[in-house]
Amino acid sequence: MRRMPKLDPTSDEFRAAGHKLIDWIGDYLDGVDRYDVLSRVKPGDVEKQFAAKPSAAGRPYDALLADVGDKIMPGMTHWNHPAFFAYFSITGSQAGILAELLTAALNANGMIWRTSPSLTELETVTLRWLAEALGLPNDLFGIINDTASINSFLALAAAREQAAPEIRTRGFSAAPNLRVYCSEHAHSSIEKGALALGFGIDGVVKIAGDARFAMNADALEAAIVRDRAAGFVPCAISATVGTTSSAAIDPVKRIAEIAKRENAWLHVDAAYAGPATICPEFRWLWDGVEAADSIVINPHKWLFTPIDCSVLYTRKPDVLRATFSLVPEYLKTTDTAEVNFMDYGLQLGHRFRALKLWYLFEHYGLERLQSVIRGHIADAARLAAELQKRDDVELIAPQSLSVVVFRKVVRNADGSIDESASERASIEALERMNASGRLFVSHTRLANRYGIRVAIGNGATEWEHVARVLEYL
Repeated sequence: MRRMPKLDPTSDEFRAAGHKLIDWIGDYLDGVDRYDVLSRVKPGDVEKQFAAKPSAAGRPYDALLADVGDKIMPGMTHWNHPAFFAYFSITGSQAGILAELLTAALNANGMIWRTSPSLTELETVTLRWLAEALGLPNDLFGIINDTASINSFLALAAAREQAAPEIRTRGFSAAPNLRVYCSEHAHSSIEKGALALGFGIDGVVKIAGDARFAMNADALEAAIVRDRAAGFVPCAISATVGTTSSAAIDPVKRIAEIAKRENAWLHVDAAYAGPATICPEFRWLWDGVEAADSIVINPHKWLFTPIDCSVLYTRKPDVLRATFSLVPEYLKTTDTAEVNFMDYGLQLGHRFRALKLWYLFEHYGLERLQSVIRGHIADAARLAAELQKRDDVELIAPQSLSVVVFRKVVRNADGSIDESASERASIEALERMNASGRLFVSHTRLANRYGIRVAIGNGATEWEHVARVLEYL
């Protein structure tokens, strides 16, 4: 009988290609500042370079790496660039890259403890480390998923289970009219999660922000009073620690008091700002968080962990498990493991994401991570101070953590601001910055004013990169 060939007969090609690839990555990271941050290709430019069908006979690794350089790199927007200031940076790190390589090699699926005991238990250990490093309560259960969008969805699903457990068996036929509350500046994932869970557009109540763009707790109370009078049941309140547009901090302690009184699930979205609390001087951000039912933190946003790695903590794992646990016969086991990650979400599969977080902690150490984050916040404060020296620039939100939002201003003859001209000037300034290739910024709109938004978060960023904002103004 003829023996069928193995997919990879030996590791010889792999070893040679791997060494070259590591060198290529090292050169890329060392020289990333020579690239334009924002890709200049047009829609379709990348796709048209590739054949209509994949190779029949296969191609050597060297040819593939050449294609990466020639065909793929021109279409890359460089999120690892030290002058990437748009959105929230998903900066990686060299330790994280090595851990991703190891994760791919092990190719583990931790759906249940038995399928990968080390995956399950290292995730438990690492999330205990993370909670302690950030100054969070020590009674939290944690799980790592891909993004904050999924984790917020899971939290809202648990909130629905707590408020109306009959939905699990009977659907919405006998469910009360539930309401979810969030700031008008909350991330869109809260509304998307609510939509997917059947709350509906009208079931999401957006609460106005105050002068600093944080949720107005008085307005929240008033909205709940109105809704209860109309027969609606408060199900969940989502507070944000570090909003997307301006890094505003919702008053978690006051919101927690309201949530407790209303028996509503309190979710805290700290996807961006949570990592800042690795520095003890920023733990005021957690004021009131001990009452939170769930918390989201993204190490891939500001803790130098390659995407994707988002942490969901909850003090009510029993409710989360009751929401999603469904064990078919082929996944039943006789071991005594207390945690099977498949019971705490939609996904059966569970990647070994904890490995890169563990690598990061152990290689860099807390002190080094703290110093980089402190540097980012100091650079943001310096940028804000420099901008305020100019009479043609206005901050449209208070500088918060590593985020600065400003606009160009054009004045009328009487000294008043010409709003239309100011918006045009701000758009032109943003486009000029991004067209330079030397930096990439994004925009937002606050109080109906168009603003240029700078979010510092890359592990390689220094003041010289931030100063490009001033240069290209």
